[in-house]
Amino acid sequence: MAGDAHLKELGEILMSRRAELTPRAVGLPDTGGRRVPGLRREEVALLAAISTDYYTRLEQGRIQPSASVLATLAHVLHLSDHQRDHLFELGGRPRAPRRRPAAQKAHPQLRRLLDDLTASPGMVLGRRMDILAWNPLAAALFTDFAKVPECRRNCVRILFTDPAMRTLYADWRAVARGCVDHLRREAAKYPEDPRLMSLVGELSVEDEDFGRWWGSRRAPSRGQGVKRFHHPLVGDLVLDWDTLVCGSGPDQELVVWTAEPGTPSYNGLCALASRATGPPG
Repeated sequence: MAGDAHLKELGEILMSRRAELTPRAVGLPDTGGRRVPGLRREEVALLAAISTDYYTRLEQGRIQPSASVLATLAHVLHLSDHQRDHLFELGGRPRAPRRRPAAQKAHPQLRRLLDDLTASPGMVLGRRMDILAWNPLAAALFTDFAKVPECRRNCVRILFTDPAMRTLYADWRAVARGCVDHLRREAAKYPEDPRLMSLVGELSVEDEDFGRWWGSRRAPSRGQGVKRFHHPLVGDLVLDWDTLVCGSGPDQELVVWTAEPGTPSYNGLCALASRATGPPG
């Protein structure tokens, strides 16, 4: 347990570093009109996906932060490795290794399953819900993922930043909130992942709903259900979705959308498949 003196010093470091950074340095718009230089407390809290009250108590040395909060703050405040280690020491938390997860590629078994899907949209999701692979029908249903830069090819980012998604999903808010819950589960598994922290900070700044839902701490739903779509080419679709996890690659999953043969939704998928072109992603 960290002592009061250590927590007070930790708070002073956070306050000092906050004063050194500009909004532009952390990807925030600079609206001007600041009485004092640096970032505001609420801006740091927003980027770290914690409450302003919680962050204020940290700067006041009144609470001991968790290791995951310290790691997030070190990333948000652009601390060096040495500064980050010192923060962990003051917070009374063991220093976690700074290993970056290797870039993911779709597992061969999931690739083969995906290639065999011709009447059902499917995609392989990895850590952070990154889109690792997809079939032509998934591109026809959602968007042309090949045109999205690989570094931004993420299911949650596309859902919140592509305006077309808000009209594609009949209940966008429910779908989006479910994705936030799922992403929070990913954050629990990979608390040191800098790309995940960056994604959370980016979306918290860009979308008020994301920031509010991220802080709600709701449990994620099961990996199956029903989704309703308003597709601009084939009309309304009601599709079942299921998640298949690869035993040899548990941090990847194949998500598939299906419809019962003979239903209007199945006929809509067939019509969409006839229009789908291009190689699998």
